[in-house]
Amino acid sequence: MEATLKNTIVGVDLAKDVIQVCVFTNKKVRSNTEKTPSEFTDWLANSKSLTIVFEACGTSNFWKQKAISLGHNARHISAKLVTAVRQNQKTDKK
Repeated sequence: MEATLKNTIVGVDLAKDVIQVCVFTNKKVRSNTEKTPSEFTDWLANSKSLTIVFEACGTSNFWKQKAISLGHNARHISAKLVTAVRQNQKTDKK
């Protein structure tokens, strides 16, 4: 399991009411789920140390610091880079 965690990246898309959490392991999407901010906080607290990538936005620094405080390796990624690699149209729920 430890080797699997090292190969796991969690991509997080932050929106006002919904946080999209995509878990990517060994070149495959393992899950892509919506969470409320409270559910996401609980998920961070109960997950083993992961690399979590947040698209840079107004609230991403708060969430990055929260993830780091709970033992995760958290990073920001520029919105321009996200746009370049997005596979389909952005569909944030509002």
